Amino acid sequence: MDNGEIPSAEMCSLREVLDLVGDKWAIRVLVQLGSGPRRLSELERALTGVSRRMLSLTLRGLERNGLVTRKVYPEVPPRVEYTMTAHAAELDEPLHALSAWAAKHRAKVAEARRAFDFA
Repeated sequence: MDNGEIPSAEMCSLREVLDLVGDKWAIRVLVQLGSGPRRLSELERALTGVSRRMLSLTLRGLERNGLVTRKVYPEVPPRVEYTMTAHAAELDEPLHALSAWAAKHRAKVAEARRAFDFA
């Protein structure tokens, strides 16, 4: 194809794309990046429970899939910032809505689990 289109055999499936943004850490990283660029250490502090390795793998995956850009500043020591891409920024509102829903209903989910597990 000379017109720049990706052949349908090479396109990501809908499931693959949903898996990208449905990942536990990817959602949390994208929510953090929704308010602006962040350094790795800032993301580490904001995302309690994530290891540096897992955060690095998540950021690398998001970058590979075009949801995050990585910018290295030529300073000593080098400064690296991660930013949401323009099309990933379209996820900001839905991810905040999903996060708000989870926060609002987490007690109900816990209650349902207890009821199910002890039934």
